[in-house]
Amino acid sequence: MKSLALCHTLRKPTKITKMGIELQNHQNHHEEASPAEEPISRWLINTPEPPSMWQELVGYIRTNVLAKKKHRRNNTKNSSSNPVYSCLKSVFPILSWGRQYKLNFFKKDLMAGLTLASLCIPQSIGYANLAGLDPEYGLYTSVVPPLIYSTMGTSRELAIGPVAVVSLLLSSMVRDIQDPVTDPIAYRKIVFTVTFFAGAFQAIFGLFRLGFLVDFLSHAALVGFMAGAAIVIGLQQLKGLFGLSHFTNKTDVVSVVSSVFHSLHHPWQPLNFVIGSSFLIFILLARFIGKRNKKLFWIPAMAPLVSVVLATLIVYLTNAETRGVKIVKHIKPGFNQLSVNQLQFNSPHLGQIAKIGLISAIIALTEAIAVGRSFATIKGYRLDGNKEMMAMGFMNIAGSLSSCYVATGSFSRTAVNFSAGCETVVSNIVMAITVMISLEVLTRFLYFTPTAILASIILSALPGLIDVSSALHIWKLDKLDFLVLIAAFFGVLFASVEIGLLLAVGISFARIMLSSIRPNIEALGRLSKTDIFGDINQYPMANKTPGLLTLRISSPLLCFANANFIRDRILNSVQEVEEEENEQEITKENGLQVVILDMSCVMGVDTSGVVALEELHQELASNDIRLVIASPRWRVLHKLKRAKLDEKLKSENIFMTVGEAVDIYVRARSTSHDLC
Repeated sequence: MKSLALCHTLRKPTKITKMGIELQNHQNHHEEASPAEEPISRWLINTPEPPSMWQELVGYIRTNVLAKKKHRRNNTKNSSSNPVYSCLKSVFPILSWGRQYKLNFFKKDLMAGLTLASLCIPQSIGYANLAGLDPEYGLYTSVVPPLIYSTMGTSRELAIGPVAVVSLLLSSMVRDIQDPVTDPIAYRKIVFTVTFFAGAFQAIFGLFRLGFLVDFLSHAALVGFMAGAAIVIGLQQLKGLFGLSHFTNKTDVVSVVSSVFHSLHHPWQPLNFVIGSSFLIFILLARFIGKRNKKLFWIPAMAPLVSVVLATLIVYLTNAETRGVKIVKHIKPGFNQLSVNQLQFNSPHLGQIAKIGLISAIIALTEAIAVGRSFATIKGYRLDGNKEMMAMGFMNIAGSLSSCYVATGSFSRTAVNFSAGCETVVSNIVMAITVMISLEVLTRFLYFTPTAILASIILSALPGLIDVSSALHIWKLDKLDFLVLIAAFFGVLFASVEIGLLLAVGISFARIMLSSIRPNIEALGRLSKTDIFGDINQYPMANKTPGLLTLRISSPLLCFANANFIRDRILNSVQEVEEEENEQEITKENGLQVVILDMSCVMGVDTSGVVALEELHQELASNDIRLVIASPRWRVLHKLKRAKLDEKLKSENIFMTVGEAVDIYVRARSTSHDLC
């Protein structure tokens, strides 16, 4: 009779009260036990307060600044060297590796540098033409920036100089401010000022460790941007290849194709096309031979320079310029001239100039770091991203003061440098010195160089910018990433370089925002004979616990942007379970009694998140369902304590793991059934 009375007494209270009594008795039993038997959830409740933002800032400075200074001081004492020299070594890596430099390294770097120069000279002239500048400015850009980078950079293979994409970017965006045809001097001054801003932004990124800004341009966006830019560049080279006089300054594909068709109705000389297409076939054939036999890497590397020499000789010996073949004409001899007084800091377009500098800085950094890291991985060393940004920044600042435009790492020339067996950045120094000699000696010879050969050299380099295999891989891997790729590609192709970049970055941000605002709420089940809880959709064999619903919030933040959505999704999940129970005619006593929230993924919570949890607790309590929180992070738990939510939920409803919460619930339920 006593047993029946006890069973009747336990059944009288509501379901929430009954489970509360059972779990409270279970908790009291542990409180009377020895400390060794204390449940691990008590450790969670009694954790100290996490450090404040101010304490974290002080700790960061102490760890990353003061500790490094102390480490340098100790190294200085151990090596008995000058502290100034120690500081200089951290800024100029050449002072570190220069001591171990060997003669046999120089032999390899010399050959690599000369090979690099043979490719760099014709490409630099062509890219300067693409950027809307005179040929000598492309050669200048292959002198000062590589010399600065060789002292500050950490990549051993990266070949520095002008590149096609940045040249197109400058040409398309600076033209909106100043037309190079009407006033080439004013155009050139703006380009130098853009270069200064690009270098300043790059140096700031490195100094303040803001490299994450470069990551806003994702791999998919870069692949699409490069492919679109390659096609636009290729179409623009039709002007030089056909020797056209009337051509558009716009970069979108519709304007360029339309301009080509309209220009063909005007008189044009087919000799330009014959020269350009013949040497284009020669360069592509040389590249094919180099790919088939890696030992013959020097053939595709030398092909552009050989093409320039042969084409120039043909034009000079046959007087082809009198038959309509367009030539480069005057290239100013001599070394780089100072351009400090040409920087336009008082320009009314300074805001636009700074914006172009920022975009150029990000594009140049993204390309250079991607290329540098890929070759560093092959060679088995680590590239220092912050030092790379500093090196890029200072070399472009120095370049803007010495008649250069934005320089970065070139993939095609870096591949040649690597294949030629370079050991260090001395190959860049050799290349720069060779270009300097060329500026003094070869400029008169280059007077008769046909513009068609420069167009063919640029066209031959474009296939390397179109990465079809990466595009297919992105399509198979992630359709949303492929959408970013397509947006960048068509944006550059049909609108402008700027629009293409904005579309790609915008879609990437929208994707991040969507995943943050609409996170997944996963229903969890226990994998048999383990303490592991997994998503029941991913693991159909996972077992659900009767009377219990375990959900995981798959979002790093529970904040104003997603708090209401998460609360509603949890309540919808509870409603779905209750509807299933009604269909199966499960009684309330055997139905849903506890909802466990796995918050192991939630790194932070704001006021809106706390309010949403309070509302969720009240809504569930009104339906006689207990809310249990499992695996809360340190800062999340601290916020819950400050909001007194731990008191409303009661501390026995907060557990360190999902497994602990489920085990206590199961034991409490089995004890209740035994008593009944």
